[in-house]
Amino acid sequence: MAQQNPKDWKTYDQFAYGIDTNRLPLTEALAGTKHTVHFDDGRELALDFTGDKVTWADASGSGTDSVEVVEVAPDTYFVEIAFAGKPLEAETIILNLASRRALSILSIVRSKEETVGEPQVGQIFRPGVIAGGEASGMVPEETRDLIGLRAHFTYSPNHVYEHTYLSSKRYAWQCLVGVQRGHGDVDLATTYKFAEGQYIFTFREFKIPVASTFFYNFADMRSTGKFLGINGDGAIQNSNAGAFIRKASVTFYQPGEAPV
Repeated sequence: MAQQNPKDWKTYDQFAYGIDTNRLPLTEALAGTKHTVHFDDGRELALDFTGDKVTWADASGSGTDSVEVVEVAPDTYFVEIAFAGKPLEAETIILNLASRRALSILSIVRSKEETVGEPQVGQIFRPGVIAGGEASGMVPEETRDLIGLRAHFTYSPNHVYEHTYLSSKRYAWQCLVGVQRGHGDVDLATTYKFAEGQYIFTFREFKIPVASTFFYNFADMRSTGKFLGINGDGAIQNSNAGAFIRKASVTFYQPGEAPV
């Protein structure tokens, strides 16, 4: 018997409306530039930015699609590509043009049949480097740095959420202000450290088909991200989001008793 969601559980589009109010503005800083990213798994991705479009090419094919670019830290860009020919996919690429480090997060809406017992929207992570110079700084990698942190995220006057980072695999959320007030859950999560004070936090929900990718800049206490999932009408929706971050508390664990 299929598990039923709690009464009055909101659909993706119901909670996402207005959640981009506090998002950082778009930038045209990459317009007119070309970059090639070599990923650790062998993928090579060419990017040619022109206004609100990007022409991309890799071994799977090529295309020209809509792109949004946000400068989330100095020389660091949150690049979101929505593929017209692949509506079930969206790719977020974090590019640091100074260190030449990159991280791709590909979100994919899958069928219910192939995801029994798993979140329906999956994610693939690919660290890489931007060609054309020597990469410097730390290599983006999975991290346990956020474990034990409890923080509040204000996306708009009508969207305030509390996150508690439970382990390297899961986090808990609850809505403090908004249409989901009183609702919360524990979902699968993956966190990458990109540089000092900079993290890419992602989560994949069980109760509704949605996954999210966020860049945290703790120097500015800002979060910039997106959601990809299926809305209440059954359509694919890719929504922007952004928040002010406030750290609320940190839990410290005894040696040998830390979460997985």
